[in-house]
Amino acid sequence: MMIIRKRLAAGLCALIACLSMGLSPVTAYADDEPDRDAEAAPKVELVLDVSGSMRARDIDGKSRMAAAKQAFNEVLDATPEDVELGIRTLGANYRGDDRKTGCKDTEQLYPVGPLDRRDAKTAVATLSPTGWTPIGPALLKAAGDLKGGEGSRRIVLISDGEDTCQPLDPCEVARDISAQGVDLTIDTLGLVPNTKMRKQLSCIAEATGGTYTSIQHTDELSDRVGQLVDRAADPVVKPVAVSGADSCSAAPELKPGLYADRAKFGEHRWYRVDVEPGQELRASVSVGADRAVNNDYGVLMRAVTKHHREIVRGSEAGDGRTDAISTGLRYPKPERDDEDGADDEDRTETVCLQVSHSYSATSATAFADAKSKPGLPVELAVDVVDAPDDASDAAAFGLGRGWWLLGALVLTGFVGGLLWGWLSRWRVAVWRTN
Repeated sequence: MMIIRKRLAAGLCALIACLSMGLSPVTAYADDEPDRDAEAAPKVELVLDVSGSMRARDIDGKSRMAAAKQAFNEVLDATPEDVELGIRTLGANYRGDDRKTGCKDTEQLYPVGPLDRRDAKTAVATLSPTGWTPIGPALLKAAGDLKGGEGSRRIVLISDGEDTCQPLDPCEVARDISAQGVDLTIDTLGLVPNTKMRKQLSCIAEATGGTYTSIQHTDELSDRVGQLVDRAADPVVKPVAVSGADSCSAAPELKPGLYADRAKFGEHRWYRVDVEPGQELRASVSVGADRAVNNDYGVLMRAVTKHHREIVRGSEAGDGRTDAISTGLRYPKPERDDEDGADDEDRTETVCLQVSHSYSATSATAFADAKSKPGLPVELAVDVVDAPDDASDAAAFGLGRGWWLLGALVLTGFVGGLLWGWLSRWRVAVWRTN
């Protein structure tokens, strides 16, 4: 009896496994992977604070400068071959008290390019904590160091204090770099648990979509810088810089792709997309808060005709729990029955996309601090595809290619339930017979 039960249980498991395998997704072949050799080399510049405060001995019993050097040596050894890396310093040369001179103290220690590990380590070994903390000027220079090429670009800033060269606010510098449409990310690492420094470094990172990390140990510094360098080598989709207009008639025409723009408080940005009969427009937008704003806000995207008739809209609201908010819309353009008699202008429809947000400064006096220029970062995704043939296709679109998995689960559950019920009834019958 026990043998029969085991065989039935094994048969049930095998049947379920076969059903699942029969409906498994097709594995992607290596030939489908992108050709990494054809991509432009990613670029990274490490920007190191070498100001006098880096002499402090509060990281694992050694100076901040010594911890930074050790971390740099470990990162240089592990840098991927396809990454072009450079090193820039701030506050490394001028020892005097003249603020104007000290705020110009930034230089490129090792040029951005193919990495010679021995030369780079030798250059780092010569550093000694010296002067001021011109973070803003160093970021401007670093952005220039990374110009050119098609690969990703990243600045990794390591500092132990606030910028000492105001009024050139490094946070505003980061916003200006982002507003210029430069595809560049700034990540910041703070070596001291200081509230003011954390606020400034966080603002710099957030303005460009980067990250801020507080560091207290040497191994944390090595690991984090290494992670950021490796991240630069990962392939990413880069948004194309675009400038929306204040009306549909003057709006730029967008093709399918990812775009980056800026929108001020209370501003409406317009874009245009051409849609053919039988095509579907899919668009989404994300607006981020890279500065202090009120807690309640929203984002709106409208699709309208050239004659200002609204076609469809998407909207979303937030309450301060996140610093970014997104929405989207879909518009399927019907096929024409009289295609042969229509000219090109009648067949193609220009859809105007209006993007607006309701972020606002925290108060009337804070408006100057929030600075409406540059506007908040906007990321716009646009795609035009063949519209679903019928309602069933449209419904299936919501599941994407995952409909097969739902069908597999339903079928497996149904067959498994039948077999289990039959097995249970058979066991009861056997038990009663015995």
